[in-house]
Amino acid sequence: MAVVSTGFFDGVHLGHRRVIETLVRTAERLKEESLVLTFWPHPRIVLQKDADNLRLLSSLEEKKEMLLSLGVDRVEVIPFSREFASMDAQTYLKALVRGVYGASSLVLGYDNTLGSDMLGPEEVKALAGSMGMDCTIVPPFGDISSTRIRRTLQDCDVQAAAAMLGYNYSITGTIVSGKRLGRTIGFPTANIHSNNPLKIVPGRGVYVTDVEIGGSHYHGMTNVGDIVETHILGFNEDIYGMEMRLEFLSFLREMKSFGGLDELKSQLEVDKENILLSLQV
Repeated sequence: MAVVSTGFFDGVHLGHRRVIETLVRTAERLKEESLVLTFWPHPRIVLQKDADNLRLLSSLEEKKEMLLSLGVDRVEVIPFSREFASMDAQTYLKALVRGVYGASSLVLGYDNTLGSDMLGPEEVKALAGSMGMDCTIVPPFGDISSTRIRRTLQDCDVQAAAAMLGYNYSITGTIVSGKRLGRTIGFPTANIHSNNPLKIVPGRGVYVTDVEIGGSHYHGMTNVGDIVETHILGFNEDIYGMEMRLEFLSFLREMKSFGGLDELKSQLEVDKENILLSLQV
C-alpha cells in the first residue's frame, strides 16, 4: 500500500515541500511507501490553453530529482493526454490512485483539484473516504504558487523567487559560439543554449550568477537579452560545447544601450566591481 500525493508540482516550491513533508511523515508512520503521481507534459500544452506562452520552473528530470531528494520513495509520471484530461475525479481515484497504485491514503495541498470535474480538496476527501482512503489536506504556506514565482522571475526579482522556491533558480544548457564581441574588450562570454526550452528565463537584465562547469563553480556576470551570455570571472578557457548551469543569485542592473565599445567596457568594469563587492558582503 502507498500514501499518495498527486499534482504537477512545477518547481517543487516551499508550498509543495510542505505537502511532500507531510506525505513522507505519514508514510513513515504507517510504514507504507510514499508515492508522488505527477504528469507530463503540462496540461496547457495538451489542451492548447495559451500553450505558446507557457514557461515552466523545472524540467521533468529536475522535478523528479527534487521530489526524490525530499525523501519520496517513488515518483510515477502519468502521460497527460486529452483522454486522461477527460477522466473525472472519481474514475481517477478509483481506477488509478486506488486501483493501479494501491493508495491507502492521500495527502493533498489546500488548492489541489482533481479530475475533469475539478473537485476541490474537501470534495476529494469525501470521495476518497467513500473508497476507504484517508485524506490529509495541507494548509497553505504563505502566498506561494508556481504562477507567482514565474511572474517574479519575469520581473527580474530572482531573490524573491528563491525565497519562495527554497533554492536559487537555475537554467542548464550547452555553451555555443557567439559573435565574440566581449573577447575584444577583455570580457569574453559563454553563450548558453538551454537544454529545456520550456523553462522560464528571468527577465531582461544583468545578474550575479553562480556558474557550474564540469563540477567546478565560478562567479558569473550574466546578461539576459535576446541571448543569455555570461562572463565568468577569472576564467578564460575554451569551453564551447560543454554543459553549463547558471544559478541566479541577484539582479545587478537593467539593460542599457551604449554608444560604443569603450562605453560598454567601462560599464562592464563597473559591473564586475559591483559583483565582487556584493560577494564580499
